[in-house]
Amino acid sequence: MTPAFRFSGGISMRTAFIGGGVMGEAMLARALATGVMTPADVCVAEPVDDRRASLASTHGVAVTADAAEAAAGAELVVLAVKPQQIAPVLEALAGSLSAGATALSIVAGVGLATLTAGLQHERVVRVMPNTPARIGAGMSVWTATPGVSAEGRAAAASLLGALGREWYVDDEAYLDMATAVSGSGPAYVFAFNGSTWVKERKLAASDAAAGHHFGISVSISGNVVVIGAYGDDDLGEDSGSAYVYRFDGGTWVEEQKLTASDGAVLDSFGASVAVSGNVAVVGAACHDATGPKSGAAYIYRFDGGTWVEGQKLTASDGAPSDQFGRSVSISGD
Repeated sequence: MTPAFRFSGGISMRTAFIGGGVMGEAMLARALATGVMTPADVCVAEPVDDRRASLASTHGVAVTADAAEAAAGAELVVLAVKPQQIAPVLEALAGSLSAGATALSIVAGVGLATLTAGLQHERVVRVMPNTPARIGAGMSVWTATPGVSAEGRAAAASLLGALGREWYVDDEAYLDMATAVSGSGPAYVFAFNGSTWVKERKLAASDAAAGHHFGISVSISGNVVVIGAYGDDDLGEDSGSAYVYRFDGGTWVEEQKLTASDGAVLDSFGASVAVSGNVAVVGAACHDATGPKSGAAYIYRFDGGTWVEGQKLTASDGAPSDQFGRSVSISGD
């Protein structure tokens, strides 16, 4: 049986997390840190073997590879997967949730209509958390279907409160606005004209997608801008990337997309970036270089035609959870 979830007000609910990626784990970690949950309260469904082992050892929670198993009997089911992973999750859970259960989705860009139809369930909360939620300083915008009970809404507010501030809205359109801001960029370039700053260009990734967090980090040097997107999934969920733009004299042009040569799931490559002249540094704070989330940073050099990965930096005394590369800086070549 899925264990009980306790939140402020003395009400208890059994809960399940479907997806143990970066944001799912962030929600779990904050809930545990604030006492909203205890490890015994949680079961997490996560398909990646190493990830399941890490969640169990780090947080002491129950884990399984089967979403339906995790959700069985749960009264609160948190959907914390990537948008491209939601279809098989909905298929696995369709018609199986307890009649009184509340499903809470943080899946970017997936609306209430899709969720209720896919789950064959009318009690659904949709949330758009933002990145600072990972450190308890976020703003989570949320809404709910009419079928969600007062108890279900209270549970949602309590869980989201552990991430920072929460804001309920009646109109789901506001969540789509929040998704645009929190999940996929863009970034803006301003130029000083001698008396004021004027917007010169809006930059968006050529392959922009919800949840990539394009613009989470930026750096500029002369006519070159580097923009991080730690949620990009070219090399696996939240493996990350960075984009290089160059001013050609008339406009800013996307020059190259950078990914780590050994990039992997949940590395968060691009969470920090820096550029100086022809050299760029990209941090990957969750890369498992010398242990889980020990971190790394990658040096790229522009050779006149392309940006080439030159060296991977790790700490000589690196250890698990160090998150080396969480911030980076460079001066000169």
